Amino acid sequence: MSDSLSTDILIVGGGVAGLWLNARLRQQGYSTLVVDRGALGGGQSVKSQGIIHGGTKYALGGALTGASEAIADMPRRWREALQGHGELDLSGVRLLSDAHYLWSPGTLTGNLTSFFASKAVRSRVDQVKGNELPPALQHPRFKGKVYRLSELVLDVPSLIRRLAELAGPGLLKAERIEPLREHNELTGLLVDGRAIRAQRIVLTAGAGNAELLDALGLAQPAMQKRPLHMVLVKAATLKPLYAHCLGGGSKPRITVTSHPTADGQWLWYLGGDLAEAEGVARDEAAQIAAAKKELAELVPWIDLTSAQWATLRIDRAEPAQSALARPDNAFLADQGRLLVGWPTKLALSPDFADRVQAALVRDGIRPQPHPALPELPHPAISGPFWQGLLA
Repeated sequence: MSDSLSTDILIVGGGVAGLWLNARLRQQGYSTLVVDRGALGGGQSVKSQGIIHGGTKYALGGALTGASEAIADMPRRWREALQGHGELDLSGVRLLSDAHYLWSPGTLTGNLTSFFASKAVRSRVDQVKGNELPPALQHPRFKGKVYRLSELVLDVPSLIRRLAELAGPGLLKAERIEPLREHNELTGLLVDGRAIRAQRIVLTAGAGNAELLDALGLAQPAMQKRPLHMVLVKAATLKPLYAHCLGGGSKPRITVTSHPTADGQWLWYLGGDLAEAEGVARDEAAQIAAAKKELAELVPWIDLTSAQWATLRIDRAEPAQSALARPDNAFLADQGRLLVGWPTKLALSPDFADRVQAALVRDGIRPQPHPALPELPHPAISGPFWQGLLA
């Protein structure tokens, strides 16, 4: 390719954050182009559990943290978009569950008592019993307590498909991305030899940001990776469950989301403390053994003798923090025409778009006329994260 293109905003990274930002900017009249070297949503996005957090899980120590306050408004914004009258029209995206749950397998003790005593937290949770319990916990042997959160769980592949629709023709599959400099100023990118000039370039490629920054000769902003070792289990005996199982500490003991498979069965996707430090250190067999032990203790009435198991390693890419701490908010840094960011969580994609838009307003970047885009090769769209892992 030797021809050139121009656009207002060039977005590198077609995950949920990049696609959400793209749709928001297009609504406001900006010309945009999203470039991705893989399948849309194929990095962290499609491997997420799809939970639109409202921050309650970050308050398990008994107080609302900066993270919980920053994310508190996300469920409302996503819910309005799913209903078709929010900042984006996401009607048609599959809602797996209208609520996420906190699940205590036994008596609440220690810091969990202070957690539920907090006035701010009480306003966010309601205890449920009987037939209001998640289907997987509606069993005579279940003796715990369950609290309903007004948080959502989405089918991420359907979300990616909808955001790709909102992108229209402004998608470009790339193999090689290089800086385009004129008079020692970054004015765009060379994508497979094609010059693409833009008023602003936004890097939101997750783990790919580090490689892109290196190609641009930049060391900042620095990136960190926080690994997870997730577990997948599929069985005909599973029923839907979307819940954080509470342990005795400040993190969920295990976080479960459920996903329907093509053959009519349910797949559970297991995260939480199970998938963090100790889980990361285990090999696949040991991690599956640990998950079997957890589920045998927590839901012993579910027969998993014929279940299929697999694990999935994920690196969460984020702006570097002291001691690999989890960032509270979406992150954005800018250097001239270049904006570099990470949403840090799928739920914070609207927050990331807010930050980019604020930077555009601050710098007086307004829509400009550009020639219509030619027909371009589009990236593929990611399917369910378990494809190739389980039958």
